[in-house]
Amino acid sequence: MIDPGTLMGPLWTLLGFVGLGWLAARRLAIDPRPIATLLIYLIAPLTFFRGLLLGGPTPEYLLLTAALFAFCSLIALVIGRLTRRFFAPQESALLAFSAGTGNTGYFGLPVAMILLPPEGVTLYLFCILGVTLYEFTVGFYLSARGQFSVRQSLAKIVRLPLVYAFLAALLASGLDLPMPEALMDGLAVFPATYTLLGMMIIGMTLGRVSLHEVDARFISACVAVRFGLWPLLALAAVLALQAVTPLAPELALALLLLGVVPMAANVVVVAMELAIRPAKGALAVLVTTLAAPLLIPFYLQQMMRLSGL
Repeated sequence: MIDPGTLMGPLWTLLGFVGLGWLAARRLAIDPRPIATLLIYLIAPLTFFRGLLLGGPTPEYLLLTAALFAFCSLIALVIGRLTRRFFAPQESALLAFSAGTGNTGYFGLPVAMILLPPEGVTLYLFCILGVTLYEFTVGFYLSARGQFSVRQSLAKIVRLPLVYAFLAALLASGLDLPMPEALMDGLAVFPATYTLLGMMIIGMTLGRVSLHEVDARFISACVAVRFGLWPLLALAAVLALQAVTPLAPELALALLLLGVVPMAANVVVVAMELAIRPAKGALAVLVTTLAAPLLIPFYLQQMMRLSGL
């Protein structure tokens, strides 16, 4: 049995960060757009460069990363194609981006560290890496296509440093290059900064939201994809893998957890950077985050039962 209380710590911490962002926007009139740029072009690449070096990538781990990247990209492409006829271009692009990702890091990682053994947490981290690579490549492209041409969208992706940070970390790990201890100690501050600023941006955006920007249809679509489609796909993936190969229980649980986390805070970060309806994205992220403590224990218990865990 999964105790809902285990989720309350991560939830209240994240909501506290959201509240700080709301206060910063309302009382200090802080503009979140430069912070979004800082996250995308500096903090996120350094965070995942450090994480990949510490994780010790192996071919098996990287295969897991590649599989999650392809899985997320496929979901986003399909949802993007299906929603074009029902939503405006910017909303459809934002919905497609959000469909391929979730709050696997800020929210999911603390939960994974509670539910999984150390080996399972490592597997989960390399799953997160695949999701993050999707966000800053295919997902960023789909978002940019909401208002930019193909050429402009590709040009924006080429400028993103996270892919280069990923390749640099693989090269350093493959060549077994020693990293100065002072450098690794300095990079240790970035994961917490990434989480703090990523969640604060949601609050900063909500601090500027007016009632006429509440779009129940868009929020409902986001919730349906995140808490309707993703749990089914995660369960189907685990059952399919179990049918063809022995699947370690910790990997199965890691995959199931990916399917039940709330919407990604990076939905707001990317929407802010590209100016594609960040207020709507922030509202949808907040709704799914508030629902997470109620839905995740129920979903995981049922999915674990169905998959024999």
